[in-house]
Amino acid sequence: MPSHRHLHGWPTAHRYHDRRVTNQHPTDSEPTTDDDAAAAGSGLAAERARRSARVGDLRAAGVEPYPYRFDRSHTLAEARSTWGALDAGTETDDRVSVAGRVMLLRDTGKLVFATVRDRDDEIQLFISKAVIGDDGFAEVKELDLGDWVGVDGHIMTTRKGELSVKADRVVLLSKAIRPLPDKWHGLSDTDTRFRQRYADLIVNAEARRHFEVRHAVLSSFRRTLADEGFIEVETPVLHTEAGGAHARPFTTHHNALDMDLYLRIALELHLKRLIVGGMERVFEIGRIFRNEGISTRHNPEFTMMELYQAFADWTDVMAITEKLITTAARDALGTTTVSIRGTDIDLSEPWPRISMVGAAAEATGSDLHPSMPVADAARVASDVGVSVHPSWGAGKIIEEIFEATAESTIVRPTFVCGHPVEISPLARVDRNDAHITERFELFVDGRELANGYSELNDPAEQRARFEDEQAAKEAGDAERGTVDEDYLRALEYGMPPTGGLGIGMDRVTMMLAGVDSIREVILFPTLRPEA
Repeated sequence: MPSHRHLHGWPTAHRYHDRRVTNQHPTDSEPTTDDDAAAAGSGLAAERARRSARVGDLRAAGVEPYPYRFDRSHTLAEARSTWGALDAGTETDDRVSVAGRVMLLRDTGKLVFATVRDRDDEIQLFISKAVIGDDGFAEVKELDLGDWVGVDGHIMTTRKGELSVKADRVVLLSKAIRPLPDKWHGLSDTDTRFRQRYADLIVNAEARRHFEVRHAVLSSFRRTLADEGFIEVETPVLHTEAGGAHARPFTTHHNALDMDLYLRIALELHLKRLIVGGMERVFEIGRIFRNEGISTRHNPEFTMMELYQAFADWTDVMAITEKLITTAARDALGTTTVSIRGTDIDLSEPWPRISMVGAAAEATGSDLHPSMPVADAARVASDVGVSVHPSWGAGKIIEEIFEATAESTIVRPTFVCGHPVEISPLARVDRNDAHITERFELFVDGRELANGYSELNDPAEQRARFEDEQAAKEAGDAERGTVDEDYLRALEYGMPPTGGLGIGMDRVTMMLAGVDSIREVILFPTLRPEA
């Protein structure tokens, strides 16, 4: 038998594959619904009917094709860890009970070789008619690719050294009615991959890796923050005010209270209320909802980590941003070096800091500053093809110029600092320039990954900023905020100097997994309804 690493190189030798249908899931070149399949004469409908009939045959014979449970003694990874070093051609007296999905079947007559896979690993089954008996062997020959099985047997290795379970009992745990996607090509239609993530994960090892990276990143963040003395908290998803960011909210209605509520667009304002309450270091990893467009970088619901640290400012927050992401890379990948646009970049090296205003000025060759006349800023914007809304001030225009001219040029992790006051309603004014704030955004590969600042804690100034936001909203900017009276009341109790940070966990995972679409790292991304 070939070694474990070569199993997927075998041709599919399952007898139903050869005799009945092509073992392939609908893709972009095939019918995608059952009605389409039947109308097109596809083998999918016939194959589903055959497998469904098998379920009926089993029940008629007194066999339940969907039993309630199976007791494993080992996961497949545990089995490989324990016996993976056995010499070739070894048979042991060590019994195991394992379970997995059938991914490969090879029938040689009186022997059936199968590969089963669970969450973490694969193992070969060595199924002999002489061991399992005539009836049991006949049942094994009725298995289909995709079926879940439980197996009792002894650990062994083949002459080629393949770790195997020599089965003396094989139990069907779940009959797969649909055939698996083709194991070489998977689901070739991208939309189908994301819509049918369950099928994608079965056959696509790279998709499974993406979510292993995601899990490792989230776990790493939690460990690092716990080590830094932060407390993880949970705050409301339903808000009476849509605040903490510039974004369009989703609106819902609470029937019992007869009031409209918003799905949160940020975690910020509730977390800062906890700083007022004296919790000093808090963080939350939670879902955020923004009623905006869908793209390779945007999904209407996504995951944010926000933290707030009393007695700190934006420099402290920049430092912990570097630590969080660099440590996550090491934990998820085993290295701090990642490839971005074909270049290997070591995240452990210090991250550069640039000025937003300076970068926009350099990109346009014009003098820019938030204090400049709006007409002059608008003229520069027009020169670089940026449209200007009548309600925008010079600061907002400069941000738009930066996004249009400089943002995409940033490759390695870079802190873009000094945002205009106009676009930073919750950040403190810079100590040396009253027109900009002590705020930064982290950009990597032209994408924003994080946003942080020295938090504004003067309730009078915060009220004035909120009122400016309300005025801009009433002037037509739907993404601007409103006056949050309860948050202002909290500030009046006194919030100590505080540094705050928000990190987009999906985008961090994109960077570390090496993918270009946010849909690759969200298990069930938002999609249009199926036609």
